Amino acid sequence: MFRLFQKERLVVKPPLRLHNTLSGTLETFVPLNGTVKMYTCGPTAYDEQHVGNLVPPVVSDILARTLRVWGHKVKEVNNITDFGHISEDEASEDKMTKGLRREGLEPTLANMRALAEKYVALFFADLPKIGVDSASVQYPRASDYIAKQISIVQSLEEKGYAYRTGDGVYFEIEKFKGYGKLGGINLAGLEPGARVLENPEKRGLYDFALWKLDQKLGWESPWGLGFPGWHTECVAMIFEILGSQIDIHMGGLDLVPIHHNNEIAQAEALTKKQFVRYWVHNAHITIEGKKVSKSLGNTVYLRNLVDRGLFARSLRYWFLTGHYRTPMNFTWDAIEGANTALGRLSRAYHELPDGKPDQNFLKLFYASIAEDLNTAKGLALVWEHIKNLNKGTLNEADKILGLGLAEVKPRQKLQVMHDDLPEGIRALLATREAARAKKDFAKSDEIRGEIESAGYELKDTPEGPQLTRK
Repeated sequence: MFRLFQKERLVVKPPLRLHNTLSGTLETFVPLNGTVKMYTCGPTAYDEQHVGNLVPPVVSDILARTLRVWGHKVKEVNNITDFGHISEDEASEDKMTKGLRREGLEPTLANMRALAEKYVALFFADLPKIGVDSASVQYPRASDYIAKQISIVQSLEEKGYAYRTGDGVYFEIEKFKGYGKLGGINLAGLEPGARVLENPEKRGLYDFALWKLDQKLGWESPWGLGFPGWHTECVAMIFEILGSQIDIHMGGLDLVPIHHNNEIAQAEALTKKQFVRYWVHNAHITIEGKKVSKSLGNTVYLRNLVDRGLFARSLRYWFLTGHYRTPMNFTWDAIEGANTALGRLSRAYHELPDGKPDQNFLKLFYASIAEDLNTAKGLALVWEHIKNLNKGTLNEADKILGLGLAEVKPRQKLQVMHDDLPEGIRALLATREAARAKKDFAKSDEIRGEIESAGYELKDTPEGPQLTRK
């Protein structure tokens, strides 16, 4: 039995240890200075972000919350890629161009920006629903930092790391002796042509583009009209916003071999200093055992959870039940289980007494989080001791978990906002309101029955109909 007794003195946090991809080991986190500088590779805003795209912002949010609970100040940046350029394999069409063609838009810089802002708005709408504290994060657009990217390429050229070809400017990997140190990448072991388009003018097979020329579209530069390489935008935004050295760089594991090693090469070639101290990478999720892919028809969006009557934040709960470095498999059974568990935890929270945070429990909880953000163990501790906790204790734990346990009023069913309702339910409500306006109450009652059969309770108020989940 877990014995509950209060101490006035706050528990001393254990050292926070993170798995650093650079060393391949758990390392105790020690910041460079008084403010922790964090950067996360964000979305390319060419389409709506699916549930797999929401893993990185949740992981970075959990780490930022943890750092603040540990007493650190945090400056966090999450970039938005809002224009087209060569993709990571340099041979396929870039995503922004695909997005423009899909929506029947001419390939212009203005249209790229407009397309990006459309999907950035959807991304920002999803973030608070999954508990991401986006107000404390900067979200710079890559297109606002073109001048800085050009300046970086110029400097690399001046220092002898870059050279010109007929189609642009390339970074010469051979000149940077530490290339591939992130993740222990061995270029000799890669398949020729697997990641780059053959170019006879390139000095090395894996030299990467810093500037790509384009005869019709792009920005003016010393080398001609074109676009910066994908790997340059992150370095430019980090240098401009956070400085030449940062504490933590985050992103998906797929970015390690190419994108993040290319960032290191550019940054450290210029500064001769360590670019990032801790590289923290998340694994990816699959859908029903398969890679998330529109071509497979298995793409799931946050709105699809809401359409099924699930809490949006159940996705975050499900993420927390695994470890960020371990792949997870999304199934509807799993997410419905997470939804049920979140509902039970919310109800349990409101049945607990008020009280001061229990430092004995928090000592155990913080110890689990301190071991590379082990949220699964932290959640297990909450359930193990739930009957002996109080609201004050769970509030402290939720500062890291971000489940919003205090946001649902005690013993009150959660009202569903109109915009969060499935499209079919919204249509039924509109038809019902039209019937009520015509005083066709038989039709109105019939539609009420359909809505309630779908799992909602309907209450007519002076402000309009209100729906709660049963």
